Amino acid sequence: MKVTVGPDPSLVYRPDVDPEMAKDKASFRNYTSGPLLDRVFTTYKLMHTHQTVDFVRSKHAQFGGFSYKKMTVMEAVDLLDGLVDESDPDVDFPNSFHAFQTAEGIRKAHPDKDWFHLVGLLHDLGKVLALFGEPQWAVVGDTFPVGCRPQASVVFRDSTFQDNPDLQDPRYSTELGMYQPHCGLDRVLMSWGHDEYMYQVMKFNKFSLPPEAFYMIRFHSFYPWHTGSDYQQLCSQQDLAMLPWVQEFNKFDLYTKCPDLPDVDKLRPYYQGLIDKYCPGILSW
Repeated sequence: MKVTVGPDPSLVYRPDVDPEMAKDKASFRNYTSGPLLDRVFTTYKLMHTHQTVDFVRSKHAQFGGFSYKKMTVMEAVDLLDGLVDESDPDVDFPNSFHAFQTAEGIRKAHPDKDWFHLVGLLHDLGKVLALFGEPQWAVVGDTFPVGCRPQASVVFRDSTFQDNPDLQDPRYSTELGMYQPHCGLDRVLMSWGHDEYMYQVMKFNKFSLPPEAFYMIRFHSFYPWHTGSDYQQLCSQQDLAMLPWVQEFNKFDLYTKCPDLPDVDKLRPYYQGLIDKYCPGILSW
């Protein structure tokens, strides 16, 4: 059964080609015009209304037992093929191809870092949340910290947060909100979605990947930080040291289609070897 996830607001305005081939990189994430703008705006309106401190804490409680499914990483990759991204209705190839495309782009640029190749394959696996019944505004799209005032580069910030109760709460409506200055992003409650969920899955199942990999997974959709340069008041020195790694990963995640689809069957043995090395066996999701 196909499950409709989209639109994924973080993907809608990305180019149809490799970023190096794009003529106008300013058009990557255009939130001011385009045929899908109304639909994307509605997505963010729902997200920015309902993603509150209480909501996020409830999702951590709901999914923190990792009792929804038992499966291997490759089974999760295959499960992504049951998801249809409405933001890209012309794509007729399996959703998992983006995972392999991203991984292969990283492998080409960083041949000596096999753990980085695996991050490319893993980065969107948290979207299996949609198969567990989560609405798409709690699965996809750009992420942001809850518990403090949204900063300037949060997409649609000025027109989508009016109905969020946290912004009427003095504990959560200042620049720092419930946080201490430079507390570190590991102490920040991020909006709930596939990034945070997959990060938690990796921790629970004790993936033996380096800290950079965990940062890439957890914050690849945190555009207000890695691209907008906001939320510096929450960052520790560790976060700033990891930022270039997240930005490097983002280069390879910035396209959803390319003319040459990967031969997944040929690639599977290589990536299965990486899975066996870093996150083997049947995992708890």
